[in-house]
Amino acid sequence: MSLDQNLNKILIIDFGSQFTQLIARRIRELGVFCEIASHKKIKHSNINATIKGIILSGGPLNVYEINKYSFDKKILEKNIPILGICFGHQILSKLKGGKVKQSKDREFGLANLYKKRNSLLTKDFFNQSKFKKVWMSHADQVTKLPKDFKVIASSKNSKFSIVENKLKNFFGVQFHPEVTHTENGKKIISNFIFLICKIQKNWSSKDQKFQLIKEIKDQVGSNRVICALSGGVDSSVVAQLLNKAIGRKLYCIFVNTGLLRKNEEIQVVKTFKKRLKMNLIYVNAEQEFFKKLKNVSDPEKKRKIIGNLFIKIFERYSKKIKDVKFLAQGTLYPDLIESKSVTGSQTSKIKSHHNVGGLPKKMKLKLVEPLKYLFKDEVRKLGLELNLNKEIISRHPFPGPGLAIRMPGIITKEKIKILKEADDYYIKGLREHGLYDKIWQAYAALLPVKTVGVMGDNRTYEYLCLLRAITSEDGMTADFYEFKKSFMQTISNKIVNSIRGINRVVYDITSKPPSTIELE
Repeated sequence: MSLDQNLNKILIIDFGSQFTQLIARRIRELGVFCEIASHKKIKHSNINATIKGIILSGGPLNVYEINKYSFDKKILEKNIPILGICFGHQILSKLKGGKVKQSKDREFGLANLYKKRNSLLTKDFFNQSKFKKVWMSHADQVTKLPKDFKVIASSKNSKFSIVENKLKNFFGVQFHPEVTHTENGKKIISNFIFLICKIQKNWSSKDQKFQLIKEIKDQVGSNRVICALSGGVDSSVVAQLLNKAIGRKLYCIFVNTGLLRKNEEIQVVKTFKKRLKMNLIYVNAEQEFFKKLKNVSDPEKKRKIIGNLFIKIFERYSKKIKDVKFLAQGTLYPDLIESKSVTGSQTSKIKSHHNVGGLPKKMKLKLVEPLKYLFKDEVRKLGLELNLNKEIISRHPFPGPGLAIRMPGIITKEKIKILKEADDYYIKGLREHGLYDKIWQAYAALLPVKTVGVMGDNRTYEYLCLLRAITSEDGMTADFYEFKKSFMQTISNKIVNSIRGINRVVYDITSKPPSTIELE
């Protein structure tokens, strides 16, 4: 993160955890400035007086495989409070003289955490309860504490779940307090920041807005920028940020891939060209995308094809505008952490995303991605600070590859038409029943399966439509929304009776993890 060097802050040292940015998000929610730095790059000489506390993140590494990670041990001698989380707890214990070994019993998921003694770190965390449910994710554990460390709390399989060295202000937790699954986990982070590091609140979404505008100006200078505008929340906020930062040097390009929601291209032109008066170039590339995707069923190939063609179209149109050096995208942090590490560490790849995974190796435009360290709800708050209307800000997330990844198997125009109609009926139904704003993301998908049905006296053999609706705080974890039976019956009947090509509707009740939000 490129952040203001004059503000007091918490430094997060990233060891490759997929939750590192979630830690940063919790700190920002508490109104405190923070920075993320890779364990490979941060040195003790980088630790200045503005850093009031350090958090060592989790990660997929093993502390006894020293060749796989690097860490400047002199950072531990800077007399600054340190909180180690999961792997960070293990490396802190090992470097201070403790022992870490592979566990006989791994802990993944919820575990009961039992209090052993009082600590500033756990003040008001347990309250009156005997234990708290916490989210564990580890195969290794601390088996011997370093000198002057004491046990604060334990779980069944992890004796040293919370430890402290009160004299040095060193703390370690084996679980993840930053995830919503951990009961009252935010209190652990809050206590570390305010009671132990004694840092004051100094950050808000308004501060963030001005910081991002400044960073865009510094990066772009006097050059022109093309913005990849889709009309969704992310690209709309990016466009407005750039509009505030560079004004008429911004050129928005909207590409109709043919994989958008019903009538989306009409709404985008109406909003951004006619109402907001931005420079908007409309490109109807529907035929190009369908030609490239013909007979392609592999989801990763779909994403790569769409991403590459998307960028080529931008490059093609950038040549018509002089002095274009940058391409702006609405990439968010979950896109990055599911694709690659943002800090050069060992984060595991889950899947490539349109905004990050489909880029050509030799791209002719430099990227501007001002939202790449933010989560969706933070982007929404930022959009309100930028005076975008609520209709745009409240829209559910929509993937870059569009309906292509909501249609496993081969893509055809006929199937896309069927899916657009089904999705439209579903979303309209959510709005009509006052459910849309209660749900993080909802969509219809068309599965590559045909089933037998009966309509009237006739046999049908048509597609199966899957509906998905999830609740989430940040898109990192999610659960399905529990609809009333009457609503599901209404929507199912509407889709089956109104759309030729669908004769069966099912509802996806899988959480994330183990599944992802999108099908592909």
